[in-house]
Amino acid sequence: MTGKFTPLTITGKIEYIIYLLIYCYVIFLFSLQLPHGLPPTSLSLETEVEKQFLQDPSWLPIHNIDFAFQKVTQREVSVDSLLNCTPSALHTGLSVVRDPTTGMLLDFTEVLMEDTGLSAKNSLSLHRQPGPPSESLRGSNTNYPFLPGGMEELSLDQIKKKSELEKDVDFENDLLKVPPGLKAGMDFTDKAKPEVNLMSLLSALDDITELQPEADEKEEGKEKQDAPKLPRTNSLEDLGIKVLQPASYYEKSKPKENPEESKKWAIPVNITAPCDDFYKRVPNPAFKWPFELDVFQKQAVLRLEAHDSVFVAAHTSAGKTVVAEYAIALSQKHMTRTIYTSPIKALSNQKFRDFKNTFGDVGLLTGDVQISPESSCLIMTTEILRSMLYNGSEVIRDLEWVIFDEVHYINDAERGVVWEEVLIMLPDHVSIILLSATVPNALEFSEWIGRIKKRHIYVISTMKRPVPLEHYLYTGNSTKTQKEMFLLVDAVGNFLTKGYYAAVDAKKERTSKHAQSFGTKSTSHNTSASQDRAVWLTLLHFLSQRQQTPVVAFTFSRTRCDENARSLESMDLTTSIEKAEIHSFFQKSLSRLRGGDRQLPQILVMRDLLKRGIAVHHSGILPILKEVTEMLFSRGLVKVLFATETFAMGVNMPARTVVFDSIRKHDGTGFRNLLPGEYIQMAGRAGRRGLDATGTVIILCKAGVHEMADLHVMMLGKPTLLQSQFRLTYTMILNLLRVEALRVTDMMRRSFSENHRDTQTHEKRISQLKQMVSSLPPLDTDGQLSDLLPYYHTVTELRTTKEALQRAILESVNGLKALSVGRVVVVNNKQHFNALGVILQVSNDSVNRTFTALIICEKGNEEGDGKCNNSDAFPHLFNTALFIPEGRRTDDHTVQKLKLEDVSAITVKTLKVIPDRIIDNYNKRQQPRFRLDPPGQAISTATQELLRLAEASPGGLPSLDPVNDLQLKSVDVVEDSMRLRVLQDSLRGFNCINSPTFFARVKERMSVQEELDRLLFLVSDQSLSLLPEYHQRIKVLQSLQYVDSSGAVQLKGRVACQISSHELLLTELLFENALSPLAPEESAALLSCLVFTQNTQGIDRVLSVAQRIGELQRDCGIPQTAEEFVGQFKFGLTEVVYCWARGMPFAEIAQLTDVQEGTVVRCIQRLDEVLKEVRQAARIVGDSVLGSKMEKASLAIRRDIVFTASLYTH
Repeated sequence: MTGKFTPLTITGKIEYIIYLLIYCYVIFLFSLQLPHGLPPTSLSLETEVEKQFLQDPSWLPIHNIDFAFQKVTQREVSVDSLLNCTPSALHTGLSVVRDPTTGMLLDFTEVLMEDTGLSAKNSLSLHRQPGPPSESLRGSNTNYPFLPGGMEELSLDQIKKKSELEKDVDFENDLLKVPPGLKAGMDFTDKAKPEVNLMSLLSALDDITELQPEADEKEEGKEKQDAPKLPRTNSLEDLGIKVLQPASYYEKSKPKENPEESKKWAIPVNITAPCDDFYKRVPNPAFKWPFELDVFQKQAVLRLEAHDSVFVAAHTSAGKTVVAEYAIALSQKHMTRTIYTSPIKALSNQKFRDFKNTFGDVGLLTGDVQISPESSCLIMTTEILRSMLYNGSEVIRDLEWVIFDEVHYINDAERGVVWEEVLIMLPDHVSIILLSATVPNALEFSEWIGRIKKRHIYVISTMKRPVPLEHYLYTGNSTKTQKEMFLLVDAVGNFLTKGYYAAVDAKKERTSKHAQSFGTKSTSHNTSASQDRAVWLTLLHFLSQRQQTPVVAFTFSRTRCDENARSLESMDLTTSIEKAEIHSFFQKSLSRLRGGDRQLPQILVMRDLLKRGIAVHHSGILPILKEVTEMLFSRGLVKVLFATETFAMGVNMPARTVVFDSIRKHDGTGFRNLLPGEYIQMAGRAGRRGLDATGTVIILCKAGVHEMADLHVMMLGKPTLLQSQFRLTYTMILNLLRVEALRVTDMMRRSFSENHRDTQTHEKRISQLKQMVSSLPPLDTDGQLSDLLPYYHTVTELRTTKEALQRAILESVNGLKALSVGRVVVVNNKQHFNALGVILQVSNDSVNRTFTALIICEKGNEEGDGKCNNSDAFPHLFNTALFIPEGRRTDDHTVQKLKLEDVSAITVKTLKVIPDRIIDNYNKRQQPRFRLDPPGQAISTATQELLRLAEASPGGLPSLDPVNDLQLKSVDVVEDSMRLRVLQDSLRGFNCINSPTFFARVKERMSVQEELDRLLFLVSDQSLSLLPEYHQRIKVLQSLQYVDSSGAVQLKGRVACQISSHELLLTELLFENALSPLAPEESAALLSCLVFTQNTQGIDRVLSVAQRIGELQRDCGIPQTAEEFVGQFKFGLTEVVYCWARGMPFAEIAQLTDVQEGTVVRCIQRLDEVLKEVRQAARIVGDSVLGSKMEKASLAIRRDIVFTASLYTH
């Protein structure tokens, strides 16, 4: 048995080794083909072989050993089976040849196909093969995105490398001139080609000159100069073609010659002049409206017809939607696609209904709804478009327009970054339409987009309102005072102080009457519920009498909204016909709800309010009720709507009147007045186009009349600037790291926050400076000048240290006290060298503070026209000897304004001076008629005192020490003053200070070099403001093994790419198996902490993982404490979600919490999105059990009133 067994074992080993080598080689070849190397494997090869061959009884039976070995030895070796791989794409294809006249098929011809190996897994090109149909809409997180527009330009280093490669080929000297088989060839010598026309040819012939009269000759000569110079050519056709090109051809082609030359990307469009030739230029418009377009709309349409990108900034209800509608119509005409993005889901639903009625072929994509995704116009939130761009969705190929509505939402601290990411990631072939409320920096913002996309953006901005607004103050609170409404800003925009003071008087009169009856009352911003009720009843009676309904009442508190609506139980604003219409619409809308859900307290309260023409709209209201309210309001059946600020973000739903309950709001950190932009956005809801001559805006003065300055700023101030909210997120970093061709630093460089970087201008200047440096003579650093460069660097450091100290002194209270009138200072600038002066006046300008001083100087150097010291050498830094004028006359002085940098030392001495007399006397003697007068007594005394001080201490006066004398004890000041002493002492040891002209040469060269270094730094990644944070976040990702040390994305990183928010926490929970042991409803309840925003007690597992991530981020330098990171996860709805997932009716779960119904619904809807993401992530990891649990959890919560379809989509 042993003898037989040995050779088999050896053969088996050899065979095993051969197979293993072949297998490793094939695996190596495959890894070269795959863009990211091998896919990860869960088990080791050894374990797998052991399990399959040694532990499987059917493969290796224990009792029949001979049969088992016979089975091993008889197996045929098939090496080819290891080399089985998918066939590569064909490099050629068939093209049809047709008869050009009849179109009949004549033949097939083989054509070479380029880029056949490109796919969504290895290329950013639009020429790559389309992916599978299942990924065509949303893409896949393993796809590459399409190449973002404007990212093609090469960096300086790439250009340098490219030019070095091209040097090897000499296109002038080593060219082959004679083709094989031919006797003659081409002559490449550069011959001068005189550009001539017929007249110059005639004038060249001497014997014909007498035929031409002299006058004609002059005229022709003049014409010759003006005549276009035609190039010499062998063919008249060539000449003809060139001449026959229209003039506009040359005008169009001119800028293309050097497009980078001083290009402005943002082009403002003039909308003051009427657009008379509109119908000539657009004879067959893609869309027609039943009304005449405004000028700004016509200009926008013209730009869209030319396929240009536009930024349209106009007031609410000015008609910006016209631009969006025309783009959608154009894309349908061109058979391309348009994406319309909105900041909020509710707005997406409303736009879907409007555009569906207009165009028909419209689809909707939100987190939980997908309707007609194949449509030519897709409406979605900006987050979904971002995900499609990162995941290389096939929709992007057909995309012609992306419309960004409410662009001013880019200022949103939480979500503004999404707009910037989308704008940066859009490919080159997509044109951009930006619709925004009026913003002051539309040009700057458009310039940024134009620069990163390398295309012109046409800015169309209009301040005109279709319906002008009138702003009133209302002080009434009873039937007697109900007419107390005072006009504050008229329709033209004039602020009327008369109206303001009338309101103040009316309020004051009532307060004083109240005080006479009941004693004085403490003033407060807050008013009681009964006072509020009185004001609202009075105002609404007054407005309904004047037929100024519908009214939108903006109230900045959800509870106050509800209370105000409930307090109007006695008010009924609808007729019986309107009541019937409201009732039938309400019942029809709620018919899809379950019986129990129709009896929810909120629904019953709202039904009662709506019948009386009153409604409430805020985030705590159930989504279906909000939609019912909006639809009834747009029909004019809701007469009074109490709403929060979110209603102003919605679709165009204008009212007759807008009322502000208050002008103060809580912004998450504290109470503040409304910003002008916020006020204009909300007030703009007043005035219905075509129905009202003016819109009425009313501010309630419940507790008292607001400050006039606050009102003025709010009503007539500039709206908020568009500002970058760009920040780095882990999802963004991981999505860009998985694509080799895209870098995170490119994204940062193109963000709006880095808009100040004008890289192209910098790069031009860099090339100029490099030439200047090379043209300058080399520095002489021999002998005495050997320490020239160290001396320059020491002097530069000394200057910057001194300037920093001077700034610190000027910003301190003690420093300003020291630099007061009478203080003796040492002055050094281009005109004075170590000259003593005394301060006479100090300016009040805290930014550019100046000091008027009397300074001793040489006669004739009062105005700086005398001999100027070589201040470039800074001799005062090492030579402290004071300046003493020759002759020591009392008229050796001047009075000048000094900047802080001119004062090199503040001495310990002070003089008694009379500043006004000195300045007046000096100014008088500057006039020609008094120029020879002797100086006055005050000025002579001061000059003599300064001369006496200079002569008494010729080596220099002791100066005030910033630390000891001025008591500046900050670390920076102490360090700077110590450093200053060290540097001043070191200066005396340099040899080069004895050479008189040494410094001018080195300064000239070094200033150019320093500017070059500064610009090179500015165009490098090192100058990016977010670069340190990027390195910190990469450190976090490496520590958690999301990326490896080279930046390649690992399995955990790929999972995190699937998740849009809280990606680290969810991925860690997934990999720690925290969710697998839980039941589906428990998982849903636990994950509710990611979407809820109100506080309660925590759950240990999630909190421990969050604590670990928070501490790791802190260790890597990210300025967010672990407590802050953990604090963002709230478990207040855990019980509610658990019960909902178990099947409890909504009416019962509403009793479990004091959170409003609308907030609960929104939370569960967002939770569904999180569950979908976790399900997808679990499938990537290979955990199908967890994936199916997430699916069950998702199905358990997707029911009843929470997921009832939007009324806008049906």
